[in-house]
Amino acid sequence: MGLVVDDRTRLAIGWLLESEEPAVRYLTRRDLLGDDDPDDRGRILDGPWVRALLAGQQEDGGFGVHPYSKWTGAHWRLVSMVELAIPAEHRVVRRAAERVLAWLTSDGHRGRIATVDGLTRRCASQEGNAIAVASRLGMANDPRARLLAESLIGWQWPDGGWNCDEQGTMASVHETLAPMWGLHEYSAATDDGAAREAARRAAEVFLTRRLFRSRRTGEPVRKEWLTFHYPPYWHYDVLQGLLVLGRLGLAGDPRTSDALDHVERRRLKDGRWRPGSYWWSPPGSGKRQQDVVDWGRSGPNRMITLNALRVLKAARRI
Repeated sequence: MGLVVDDRTRLAIGWLLESEEPAVRYLTRRDLLGDDDPDDRGRILDGPWVRALLAGQQEDGGFGVHPYSKWTGAHWRLVSMVELAIPAEHRVVRRAAERVLAWLTSDGHRGRIATVDGLTRRCASQEGNAIAVASRLGMANDPRARLLAESLIGWQWPDGGWNCDEQGTMASVHETLAPMWGLHEYSAATDDGAAREAARRAAEVFLTRRLFRSRRTGEPVRKEWLTFHYPPYWHYDVLQGLLVLGRLGLAGDPRTSDALDHVERRRLKDGRWRPGSYWWSPPGSGKRQQDVVDWGRSGPNRMITLNALRVLKAARRI
């Protein structure tokens, strides 16, 4: 599908193609222009973001901290790496994925999962991200990835989502977004019908809320959901919700229209988008929750701009 390239879109795409990060240039050409450029694809491992994400890996595949350590553990680095289209065959990345799969399938970890009032209370974003990563890296047939996928399907709540709150009575958007993505990626890699159906059921958690509205009052549930972030980590916002729904082929569902309108309203005059807030601190800042990458904290943001254009293209708005 071609883009309707108005002046603002042309400026934004040109700016993305000027990025020093080969992954950004490659994803812009692949996802927006339909051009799978082998030159930038071949340079992804040399990009400054990817080099920072791979730096400091130890012999066990980890990075000297717990895999879930925010935001320097292997779990988070891997999500960022697959979002930057890191080559699936890269041995070092697979070693990190092995570390994450071993953690999530260990007896000690799984033995702490609780069921209350017939509902499994699980921070399912962990399994969801891990399955997505494994599937993107060609590891979907690993028995541990299969166990995580089957577990997520078995833990899914009647309303289609997941929640780790022991007092909760309905799905959490934060804990449902990553499992929806992971099960979609797993089904795409394995043609697993149960995973595909579970991902579609999870999509209703977002679509019945029009991505950000109360089903009871129609008002926005939380202002933070309307604020764009990159990386989102485990947090939900409407742009990340639209991005994942787009991967399921649902960006054009009529119930996404309010959220798509919001994305368009947040666009700057020059065609780009900026973050509204951040969940991370810059590397070397000495502050809490430092990332290993400086994703940009001033002015327009390349990953948010790329994702917004992807979403609008998927919904046929550009």
